[in-house]
Amino acid sequence: MVNDMVQSLILAIYPILKGDFHLSFAQVGLITLTYQLTASLLQPLVGIYTDRRPQPYSLPIGMGFTLTGLLLLSVAPSFTVVLAAASLVGAGSAIFHPESSRIARMASGGKHGMAQSFFQLGGNAGSAMGPLLAAALIAPFGQRSIAWLAPVALVGIVVLMQVSQWYLQHRRKPASHASMSLDIATLSRRKVGTAIGVLLLLIFSKYFYLASIGSFFTFYLIDKFGVSVQRAQLHLFLFMAAVALGSLIGGPVGDRIGRKPVIWVSILGVAPFTLVLPYADLFWTGVLSMVIGITLSSAFSAILVYAQELIPGKIGMVSGLFFGFAFGMGGLAAAVLGTLADHTSIDFVYRVCGFLPLLGAIAVFLPSTHAHEAAGRTH
Repeated sequence: MVNDMVQSLILAIYPILKGDFHLSFAQVGLITLTYQLTASLLQPLVGIYTDRRPQPYSLPIGMGFTLTGLLLLSVAPSFTVVLAAASLVGAGSAIFHPESSRIARMASGGKHGMAQSFFQLGGNAGSAMGPLLAAALIAPFGQRSIAWLAPVALVGIVVLMQVSQWYLQHRRKPASHASMSLDIATLSRRKVGTAIGVLLLLIFSKYFYLASIGSFFTFYLIDKFGVSVQRAQLHLFLFMAAVALGSLIGGPVGDRIGRKPVIWVSILGVAPFTLVLPYADLFWTGVLSMVIGITLSSAFSAILVYAQELIPGKIGMVSGLFFGFAFGMGGLAAAVLGTLADHTSIDFVYRVCGFLPLLGAIAVFLPSTHAHEAAGRTH
């Protein structure tokens, strides 16, 4: 929660940074690209390394990078220093996520989907709090007030020290795979590779669309409906809160009925709402954004656990790959969509992005992973 709250602060203060440093939309997108690309490139490497050599105390170290980025952002005198601060936040997430995802699985009691959803709930709740704190504390007092949240990150470091000690005590115990419902032996390497490729394309669709909300929703509301910065940030908070709620749904539902139906409904099922959003008034824009947040966010836990079941024994690598790819797609999307907005309009960006969830149709190529889905199937 603390880690992702700090990240979302960067998104929430974009209107302030844009005004203070006279940034274009492309430069705003570049900030997102910087911290998310840093996280994207580092996370798979961290995951591969920690699969071989677990690092229990990497969690507070990662939070330390995040804290450093937060403090630097509060005093950044130029756009270049803002980018440096963003890269430190990205490095913190890269160090934090692979091991924290492994710990969530270790503590799951066999309910891997539920554990990942609960883990995602913390992150998404933090993301929701960022815009709210930005509206209450940072918008009225300016950039330097970002440092007021440093004690929260320090508390996070203290908490993670305790988690790291628990991890150190339990990491030598063999992980239970009793709940794994995918019969790995029946899938060839080609089928596993195809499934991983499909999952990554679904992540592309999901996070490209989410980037259009996270990076530009406040600008969209201000430009189209003339709302204040604080009110726009409140709308962003409601969207992020819906994302947090939705993140708790996908994992446990996937544990019960299988990952594939959850992925289908979460990504392809949101398409009607994303296509209608650019044509809605302010009230329905708020309603639709919350429906989109709940529906779309339920996919990630199901996708991540599905991938972990496809490649057992490589929890850090898989977590790093998917968290990293998600971050990378979000950053790339922010840069691409920012440039597109500069050359067209924010409204046009949302019209184009509304078609992205239609890529969810490729989930038809995923093999079933739940026991009763595969029942009666000849292998």
